[in-house]
Amino acid sequence: VQCLEMTTKRKLIGRLVPCRCFRGEEEVISVLDYSHCSLQQVPKEIFSFERTLEELYLDANQIEELPKQLFNCQALKKLSMPDNDLSNLPTAIASLANLKELDISKNGIQEFPDNIKCCKGLSVVEASVNPITKLPDGFTQLLNLTQLFLNDAFLEYLPANFGRLSKLRILELRENHLKTMPKSIHRLTQLERLDLGSNEFSEMVRIHFSYQGYTIGKLRQLRYLDLAKNRIETLDSDVSGCEALEDLLLSSNMLQQLPDSIGMLKKMTTLKVDDNQLTSLPNSIGSLSLLEELDCSCNELESLPPTIGYLHSLRTFAADENFLTELPREIGNCKNVTVMSLRSNKLEFLPDEIGQMTKLRVLNLSDNRLKNLPFTFTKLKDLAALWLSDNQSKALIPLQTEAHPETKQKVLTNYMFPQQPRHDEDYQSDSDSFNPTLWEEQRQQRMTVAFDFEDKKEDEDNSGKVKNKATKTTKKDKCDENTTKKRGRKQQNTTER
Repeated sequence: VQCLEMTTKRKLIGRLVPCRCFRGEEEVISVLDYSHCSLQQVPKEIFSFERTLEELYLDANQIEELPKQLFNCQALKKLSMPDNDLSNLPTAIASLANLKELDISKNGIQEFPDNIKCCKGLSVVEASVNPITKLPDGFTQLLNLTQLFLNDAFLEYLPANFGRLSKLRILELRENHLKTMPKSIHRLTQLERLDLGSNEFSEMVRIHFSYQGYTIGKLRQLRYLDLAKNRIETLDSDVSGCEALEDLLLSSNMLQQLPDSIGMLKKMTTLKVDDNQLTSLPNSIGSLSLLEELDCSCNELESLPPTIGYLHSLRTFAADENFLTELPREIGNCKNVTVMSLRSNKLEFLPDEIGQMTKLRVLNLSDNRLKNLPFTFTKLKDLAALWLSDNQSKALIPLQTEAHPETKQKVLTNYMFPQQPRHDEDYQSDSDSFNPTLWEEQRQQRMTVAFDFEDKKEDEDNSGKVKNKATKTTKKDKCDENTTKKRGRKQQNTTER
């Protein structure tokens, strides 16, 4: 009763529906919420409402077992009991013929009873984070199932007739031990979200979407596909048939190339192919006109296709840890990019067109071979963070004008140029030298980003003053860097002691 009063105060118990009966008026409870009540067993007062109870929430308690009386609540439509200490799901659950939603995630349940097939109305099952090793054949008789979440379990395979669940729209099987999928999987044509990340698939064909003429391209409703952290070496070219696909996550696989057909995914907004073995990106990638996020970090890219300039919707671009020696001039056409990271490449110069990316706010160029920056950087008025070194203590270090020794053109530089290749044995990590509190204080003090550079119309005297000011700033920044390095070495010595 006390817990009942607590949940009433939380305004979650709600929906007290008056009902007139021959014996007079009485209140009928249809929703009960006992979440976060430190319960060790299901409250007995629940059984007083077994005729009318439709939703029961027992989230985040210490309940170890479910009493048989609970399954007399045959009007129950939603049973939610995640984050408890349940070790099994009673066979009595078969009596809940009206059950539509079941949440038993974050427990210790090892298997579903086969007679769960009697819960014909089940539409949503959330059973993630349980040591479930297999699904019973009866599970595939839940023909009204539209959403199934079985992430972070111990599944090694699915029932052969898993494809009978043809109404599935969301299927999440992340972090299991799956090596293949049953051939019947091709029948899941209504899938909108498919998450198979962190499993043990070695190639797309092993997922059997190419069985008897059915390819992954038959999943025309699919909007989200996650195959990250597997062992996939090739991506089926028929993926182009997934015309509704918006998010494609292929991180941490063994891909050596992407098919040209990927450019036909016109609705794509997110493409992640980081941590693979790609040596190039297809020219067709420029056809992804709605792409907002592209991550191709940790590959073996030596160049980027000029067609990247057609990605006018791109907002976030990462190509860290590759072998890029230069950027295509067309990248300047990506004018909506706000965050761009090119850390740990072999860039020796940047194209002037980068000054056209006027919405850039964060740019990471650390660990490259740059000798200076193009003068067009002065147009990047929104730039709030420019990283030129991994152990840089300031997000944006002032730049000053200098004449290029060969071309005599104006360039921007500071004491961090020219960049030198990093030797791992001399490298100080961010944790050794970066002070987040100090950085935040400095960030708040910077209302706008200003570059120290000479105006074309200034006379020689004024020009000299600007140079002196720039020199003073440079010396101050050198002091800041030395202080930061000393702080890093001090922390390192303290750790060693």
